[in-house]
Amino acid sequence: MPTQDILDRLAEVIGSRRRERPDRSYVVRLLDGGIPEIGAKVTEEARELVLAAAGGDREHVAREAADLFFHALVLLEAAGVALADVRAVLAGRFGVGGIEEKEARGR
Repeated sequence: MPTQDILDRLAEVIGSRRRERPDRSYVVRLLDGGIPEIGAKVTEEARELVLAAAGGDREHVAREAADLFFHALVLLEAAGVALADVRAVLAGRFGVGGIEEKEARGR
């Protein structure tokens, strides 16, 4: 499986879980909990990623980052935001310095 396509493929699976609602689906359970439950998982996974990074174990950091990305994709699905929309924002920011980009948002 090409790694460049994995986020798109995962987002598609999450969308299909929302539409098809299979029994015993973790994604369906999260989506049923709404933004508050999904947001709590995103917050939890972000914290775990930071702690893993502080610990210096690269494999642990990669696993926690994967957990965060997954839960962020579920949150995007719940919010009705496509991964392509996020990519478009990132593309628009590409090549713009972080300080300049933050200043532009304030205008």
